[in-house]
Amino acid sequence: MAVASAASGSVFCKQLLFSLLVLILFCDACQKISLQVPSHLPAEALVGKVNLKECLQSASLIQSSDPNFRILEDGSVYTTHDLTLSSEKKSFSILLSDTQRQEQKKIEIVLEAGRQKGPERHLQDTVLKRSKRRWAPIPCSLMENSLGPFPQHVQQVQSDAAQNYTIFYSISGPGVDKEPFNLFFIDKDTGDIFCTRSIDREQYEQFPLYAYATTADGYAPEYPLPLLFKVEDDNDNAPYFENKVTVFSVPENCRTGTSVGKVTAIDHDEPDTLHTRLKFKILQQIPNHPKHFSIHPDTGVITTTTPLLDREVCDTYKLIMEVRDMGGQPFGLFNTGTITISLEDENDNSPYFTETSYFTEVEENRIDVEILRMAVRDRDLPNTPHSKAVYKILQGNENGNFKISTDPNTNEGVLCVVKPLNYELNRQIVLQIGVLNEAQFSKAANAQTPTMCTTTVTVKIKDSDEGPECQPPVKVVQSKDGLPAGKELLGYKAVDPETGSNEGLRYKKIGDEDSWFEINEYTGNLKTVKVLDRESKFVKNDQYNVSVIAMDADGRSCTGTLVVLLEDDNDHPPQIEKEVTICRHDKDFAVLEPVDPDGPGNGPPFQFFLDNSASKLWTIETKDGKTAILRERQNLDYNSYTVPIQIKDRHGLGAKHMLTVRVCDCTVPSDCKMIPKGARDVKLSNVILGKWAILAMVLGSALLLCILFTCFCVTAKRTVKKCFPEDVAQQNLIVSNTEGPGEEVMEANIRLPTQTSNICDTSVSVGTLGGQGVKTQQSFEMVKGGYTLDSSKGGGHQTLESVKGVGHGGMDTGRYGYTDWHSFTQPRLGEKVYLCGQDEEHKHSEDYVHSYNYEGKGSVAGSVGCCSDRQEEEGLEFLDHLEPKFRTLATTCVKK
Repeated sequence: MAVASAASGSVFCKQLLFSLLVLILFCDACQKISLQVPSHLPAEALVGKVNLKECLQSASLIQSSDPNFRILEDGSVYTTHDLTLSSEKKSFSILLSDTQRQEQKKIEIVLEAGRQKGPERHLQDTVLKRSKRRWAPIPCSLMENSLGPFPQHVQQVQSDAAQNYTIFYSISGPGVDKEPFNLFFIDKDTGDIFCTRSIDREQYEQFPLYAYATTADGYAPEYPLPLLFKVEDDNDNAPYFENKVTVFSVPENCRTGTSVGKVTAIDHDEPDTLHTRLKFKILQQIPNHPKHFSIHPDTGVITTTTPLLDREVCDTYKLIMEVRDMGGQPFGLFNTGTITISLEDENDNSPYFTETSYFTEVEENRIDVEILRMAVRDRDLPNTPHSKAVYKILQGNENGNFKISTDPNTNEGVLCVVKPLNYELNRQIVLQIGVLNEAQFSKAANAQTPTMCTTTVTVKIKDSDEGPECQPPVKVVQSKDGLPAGKELLGYKAVDPETGSNEGLRYKKIGDEDSWFEINEYTGNLKTVKVLDRESKFVKNDQYNVSVIAMDADGRSCTGTLVVLLEDDNDHPPQIEKEVTICRHDKDFAVLEPVDPDGPGNGPPFQFFLDNSASKLWTIETKDGKTAILRERQNLDYNSYTVPIQIKDRHGLGAKHMLTVRVCDCTVPSDCKMIPKGARDVKLSNVILGKWAILAMVLGSALLLCILFTCFCVTAKRTVKKCFPEDVAQQNLIVSNTEGPGEEVMEANIRLPTQTSNICDTSVSVGTLGGQGVKTQQSFEMVKGGYTLDSSKGGGHQTLESVKGVGHGGMDTGRYGYTDWHSFTQPRLGEKVYLCGQDEEHKHSEDYVHSYNYEGKGSVAGSVGCCSDRQEEEGLEFLDHLEPKFRTLATTCVKK
């Protein structure tokens, strides 16, 4: 038996070798790859890494032609045994095969051991030139966690300049003179670089160093050489789960393949290598039977394997998980963790009644009373929508007498009577009641759709002596808008169910907001006590409600509502606001929005009209039949204006409105500080005088009368003593033939005594254009030439108005000079009167009518000059020619 097995095994090996030979011979070759390796390679040592995808994008089979090497999926080449290269080169092939596309590729790998000798160079070619072979060595790698022995040779650098100079080598960088210090050193004579201890790749992935070649005197014949020492990863870190305990949830009764969650693990080894290729596995499920979950070994996604997850059977599962690197191979490092999966409740259990039927009873005409409680059971999670019951009355409640609700504390169904029951109509009612959950039912796999659980409730009605019935509860009657008081409307009628008539019932009004009606106690008819107004604030939707109660002889009653439906009548003209404001900074017009209290059939479109007087300043235009725009014809002053406007509705009913329009320099009407005229009148009319104010006004008026009376008496007394010249000073009479001002006379013809205190000085300062004043000396003069009495003024005539500006001071001064004037003229007037009496016959009167060309007697030449009056001391000769008619006046003056 053993021989047969060996024979069959040898045959299989021969077939495999034959197939590999055929594959090698007939497959396409890819680019040749050379790898520099040491002469001795230990087992499981990384030889190098090849990019397999450049040769074949998707390879389902990866094989090596040499059994001493193992090829991984990422292209890493490892040794399977200790290997020593006897020659400088060793080659083998990597065979790639895609079974789906029937493609085969081959990659030839050449391993080179040791250093090759470069071509011979002349002396002049090596001076100050870098050797690619010696001064640029191949990249070197260090094994993580190497066991030594230390110091361990890493690399050697040499310069061709050593043929001409004595070269000393040195290095610098991390691991030498930077952290970690003293990890590397170099033999200054040979250029050999050594490592002094093991390295942790997770701490230092690579070491970029610089090598220097210098002579003894510091001369550097070569540029610094960059060296990169890469630390090869060692699988020294086990993967671990991010969370030691992870909790997932999944709905119960979910389908097969439903994703529960994804677990993740961390491995600190080098990424994208076999050391970090993790595999997941479920070690144990608690409870163990049956198996409900699986995990994807690469992604860590947990899915369900059965649709039979039932929360009511088991609500929580625990999974013991394992994560292992090296692609899940047995020699890989691993760790474990715990996953907790809780099942979410679904509404997969219908509620059901604890009893199949119920019986209860209630008296007729009872409302809002509880008559029955019904309990249900539900296996779903309590106090959730999946278990909360919703009750429905399926049959028997066609009249709406019953209502069923859910008690939130006990989840029971509570049956109540919400509408009175009538024993005479029904003595027993059978209800069919069903129950469901708040949440929609979720059918489990392989389960039938459940039906609503139902039960029957028999309600027995007890007879009782009942009162009147108000059927229907709401009755509608129609009436015209504006119906006057004293009109009767059909009222509400109730019925006694025992007799079927309304005999013996009494009616009373219990609700009438505006007291429009009074009710007939026996018939229930309504009678208007006010004019019905559809536009009243108590009317809603053209309806006015009146509540009526009907009572029988025993005091039992019922309540009904009578709805009075008012038909609209066009009895209200459109109304408008009394005041609008035009803000010039915002707009130059005002929008008028009338409101018609009547219904839409008696409202807009509106018509707007202006009076003839208002149309001169304003224009108005209808915008959309509901509003109008009022504009100024021209920019008016900022003020308040009253504009008469007539507005009519669609049927021509209108009214004239006095609209107050404020034209203001503002942005918004609220900024306008202008007070309307009406507001000012109201504000003034609100002023009320107190008793002390009235008393002060009376006393002030009395005091004023006393002062005026005193002044009148004093003035009258002094007026009697006034002389003739003071009256002349008033300029009431002027010479009619005066055509212009005469020559200014600076001095009077009559020389008064030189006492200035007794002279009537009426000097007046008259303003001129230049800002100076002209002082006019006014004195009374008797002109001799014309035998007339006149007043000489400096600079021209003086009227009464011109004297008004003199002031009280000048007038008082004139009064004080009156005494001296009187004492001066009195003896002279008496003397002249006496002389006139003696020679009356010889003195012809010159106070007669003369011809138009008579200009009076001539005067002595130079008499009107500026100095003619200096030759006369007194100049009173004109008194010798007084007329007889003047005698009476002179006599009167002498007597006074």
